[in-house]
Amino acid sequence: MTKLSDTQAIILSAAAQREDRIALPLPDSLRGGAATKVVGAMLAKGLLQEVDADLRKGEPMWRETGDGHGTTLVATDAGLAAIGIEPEDANSAPTGATDAPSDAPATDTPTETETAPKARTPREGTKQATLIAMLRAPEGATIEEIMAATGWQSHTVRGAMAGALKKKLGLEVTSEKVEGRGRVYRLAAA
Repeated sequence: MTKLSDTQAIILSAAAQREDRIALPLPDSLRGGAATKVVGAMLAKGLLQEVDADLRKGEPMWRETGDGHGTTLVATDAGLAAIGIEPEDANSAPTGATDAPSDAPATDTPTETETAPKARTPREGTKQATLIAMLRAPEGATIEEIMAATGWQSHTVRGAMAGALKKKLGLEVTSEKVEGRGRVYRLAAA
């Protein structure tokens, strides 16, 4: 089951009570960038879907697409299921109901699998790539050698190893004292 924030649950609950499952208007406390961020996350998870707004019926508009046309937000079957409502009323939202079954599983499944193992990959030709190449070499590298190659100061080198390599990229940096060289850092063999 999809874990929802309080705001997401409020939006979906309100949409479930409205004709055609329209999610607009959003709560008054949600404006500007916060509204865009919450709605963007819900669209990515397949909880909401953008459909053409029928301005003649007076449907609220989420985003203007030009020439007087726009889109509105509709709760999908997956969105209703996330708040524990069985989407029995498939006819009440014809545009959302026809697209939701094909869209929701397609966007839900990859999003969940991408979220956990999503590791960043370093770009080529950067100082970070130079650092990784030096640490992958069999002889490893000392702080002084990395400073000379990158132009960084010692605290920046240590911060890059602890922050970017360990935390963001998930690489394991090991170190050992080598006679005549000092402390040598290497990336553990994967």
